[in-house]
Amino acid sequence: MYSPVFLPLDIVKPQPFGGRTMDEAIQELLEEIRELYLADGTPWVVGYSGGKDSTITAQLVWMALAGLPAEQRTKPVHVISTDTLVENPVVAAWANRSLEAMRTAAAAQQMPIEPHRLTPELEDTFWVNLIGRGYAAPRPKFRWCTDRLKIRPSNKFILDVANKYGQVILVLGIRKAESATRRRTMERHERGRVRDRLSPHGSLPGSLVYSPVEAWTTDEVWMALMQYPNPWGHSNKDLLAMYRGASEDSECPLVVDTSTPSCGDSRMGCWTCTMVEQDKSLRAMVANDEELEWMRPLLALRDALDIEDDRHLRDFRRMNGSLMIHRDRLVHGPYTQAAREDWLRRLLEAQTWIRAHGPTYVRDITLITLDELHLIRRIWVFTKHEIEDNLPGIYEEATGQPFPGRPLDETLSFNAAQTMIDTLREVCDDEEEYLRIRALLAVHRRYNVMTRRAGLLDALEKVLEKHSFEDEEDALAFAQFRRGENPDKGQGALF
Repeated sequence: MYSPVFLPLDIVKPQPFGGRTMDEAIQELLEEIRELYLADGTPWVVGYSGGKDSTITAQLVWMALAGLPAEQRTKPVHVISTDTLVENPVVAAWANRSLEAMRTAAAAQQMPIEPHRLTPELEDTFWVNLIGRGYAAPRPKFRWCTDRLKIRPSNKFILDVANKYGQVILVLGIRKAESATRRRTMERHERGRVRDRLSPHGSLPGSLVYSPVEAWTTDEVWMALMQYPNPWGHSNKDLLAMYRGASEDSECPLVVDTSTPSCGDSRMGCWTCTMVEQDKSLRAMVANDEELEWMRPLLALRDALDIEDDRHLRDFRRMNGSLMIHRDRLVHGPYTQAAREDWLRRLLEAQTWIRAHGPTYVRDITLITLDELHLIRRIWVFTKHEIEDNLPGIYEEATGQPFPGRPLDETLSFNAAQTMIDTLREVCDDEEEYLRIRALLAVHRRYNVMTRRAGLLDALEKVLEKHSFEDEEDALAFAQFRRGENPDKGQGALF
């Protein structure tokens, strides 16, 4: 995918690592890793993203264990990589190939290293929440993605290991030089160290953190990666090339001393990320490499998600139907049905276009899985009462193929014919009335097939309360009346 970038190492002078040569510092660190590994039977979990910091960390652990006799390599070392399912496709492919190479090399070299690719639970995936439930694209004050996509999968694995063995040691490629916040956090945890170099994890009981490269600079990380070959056979030079391609400036400066800035500051994460003003890494990859032109539809979709004011795409009610006022305006909630259907259509069209026009290695790319589509369909029909069941039709329009999904349970779904839906729209005076009647019919249908219908009246009342307004202006007036701000308005709502 990328042409290897060969750094003329003969002119790169080894930089002092705390006053030592790089080789001296690394040999000392390898001895420390071996000592910690042999100290007890506590299993290790190494965090691996495929980036520079996690690569050098995993590489140091591998090199240290390779220096031990085979009979002493008895403690398992789990290497975990969390795939959010919306990772930058280039980075995700890189990490997945690296894990496979790691698995093959570990078996060949008799290393106790076990790679694991972790993914979010189906109900936690990005598209199930955004397209299915209608969560708005993540923002600093609504950062719902990190916990679901990254933290939960890794924490579950770590806690399972800790519960099985009583304790676990996390080996992480975190560095104080990454940011001032990272430095403060690491220094705070250092004060609670129970053993030399091991800090208690702030939120995972039974977990101790070991950060072997915590004092390294970015330049030192790259120098070590360039001088020491990757022990599982994945090219570190290609890794450098990938970072260079993800930089806005395609010129990756030659590291000759600590005053020279490194090209290793690129942040490559989810291609859907709206937590940054621009996805500079994705944009730079497309700009710097003609072979990556196929990613332009991803960039376009990401930019469409990241708009300053998306109120027109979202319901004026919160997810539970409640109203909230901020600065004399209603706080908008989830994406509307039309917006969610549009996001799905765009996503499927991007996937279809890439499969048809992209290079061979992305002809089977999956931007959204069938399992996600099945769950989104059920959420739309059963939770949101969208009896039209439009997902199969959107899929066929966007892909040119019939939806391969299983039919919905007809005893639970309303299974409305298009003629009935058209008739219902005709007899309703406005969109809110249509939504109200549609939801009432769906709720009644679901309870009608139950042996016990307890809860029906409450469910119907919730529907009436949610859809009791003529429009957003009516809802705002009622919310102000409820707060005592608009005494003349109190009759516009049913509740």
